[in-house]
Amino acid sequence: MQLRAELSQCVEAAAEKKAEDILVLDLRKRSDFTDFFVICHGGSDRQVLAIADAVEERLAAKFDLEPNHVEGRRHGEWVLLDYIDFVVHVFTAEKRSFFALERLWGDAPRIVDLSESVSPPPRKKRPPRPSASG
Repeated sequence: MQLRAELSQCVEAAAEKKAEDILVLDLRKRSDFTDFFVICHGGSDRQVLAIADAVEERLAAKFDLEPNHVEGRRHGEWVLLDYIDFVVHVFTAEKRSFFALERLWGDAPRIVDLSESVSPPPRKKRPPRPSASG
């Protein structure tokens, strides 16, 4: 299945902010309120907010798309961006584990699952330092 451009941009924006365990669930045959969930988490409430901001900014810039509803910005433990056709959930690891949306919607097909398949990008090699003796 080809990923919708908006979902692809969500995943890309979240990944650029070092979101962890990015997952897209296809809920079209399981839900009346949305078609997809994008789920990820950050290492701190600050990172959660940065990820949510990046997703929101990317969708606004590329598609002139604004969320219909936003929740959770005050505390930064779980930010929900509701774009009607899809909902973006950005958690702290603790809140993601507690709410366990992946388990709740466990029968939904995973159309993107970067939870274990993505390793960090390789670090750029620095040029060797000149030796003091040479």
